[in-house]
Amino acid sequence: MSKILVADDEALIRRLVCDFLKNSGYETVEAADGKEAVEKFGFEKDISLVVCDIMMPEMDGWEVCKKIRETSSVPIIVLTARTQEFDELVSFESGADDFVTKPFSPTVLVKRIEALLKRAQAKAAAPSSDVITIDGLEVNIPAHSVTLNGREIELTIKEYSILVKLIKNPGRIYSRDNLLDDIWGIDFTGDARTVDSHVARLRTKLVTWGEKHLKTVYGAGYKIEVNGA
Repeated sequence: MSKILVADDEALIRRLVCDFLKNSGYETVEAADGKEAVEKFGFEKDISLVVCDIMMPEMDGWEVCKKIRETSSVPIIVLTARTQEFDELVSFESGADDFVTKPFSPTVLVKRIEALLKRAQAKAAAPSSDVITIDGLEVNIPAHSVTLNGREIELTIKEYSILVKLIKNPGRIYSRDNLLDDIWGIDFTGDARTVDSHVARLRTKLVTWGEKHLKTVYGAGYKIEVNGA
C-alpha cells in the first residue's frame, strides 16, 4: 500500500483528498503547514508521493518542494488556487512533477496520483541492464540512479525521464512535443514551456556537464551532444 503525504492548511481540502485516497486503497499522512510537511516527510521514511498546497503558513509549498528534493525524487503534485503561468513554472522549477488548480475533481486527482506512482514504479522495476556513461556522467537505468564523477545527482521523475530519453540517443534532437508526448503523456494540457523549465533545472543540476552536453537546438528542441555532434 502506497503512503501519500497530503499537505494543506485548509482542513476540509486535506480531509477531502485523504478520504478519496483512502477509498482508493492508499494510506495517508496529513500536514497542516509547510514546516510540518517537511518534518513528517523526514520522519515517515516510506512516503511514495506528496500532494502539497502552495500557500501554507510556516513554509510555502515551493520551499517544501525544494526541501524534499534535497533528499528525495518522490513524485510531488502541487495543489493550489493560484492559476498564473508564473505559479506553474515556479512549481516545476521547485521540483514539482504535476500542477493541479483548485477547484479540482478529487477523482481526477486520484487518477493523476495513480499515473505518477505507476511511472515511478515502472522506472524502479525496469528490467533493462543499461548503464550509460558519457564524460563522467553515469545513468544506471536498472538502479534508477544518476552519478556525476561518482557523486549522486538527485533528479525528479520528469528530469530523470528527460535525461534518459536524450542520453539513449545522443545527437538526436527531441522537440518539446516529442518530450511532452513521451514523458507527460498525450493528454497533458499544460504549457509546452513546462519542458523548458525542466530541461533548465536538469542542466543546472548537471553543472558543467549539463552546460557542455545538454544542448538547446533553437527552433528544434534538445539533444545530448557528444564530441561536437
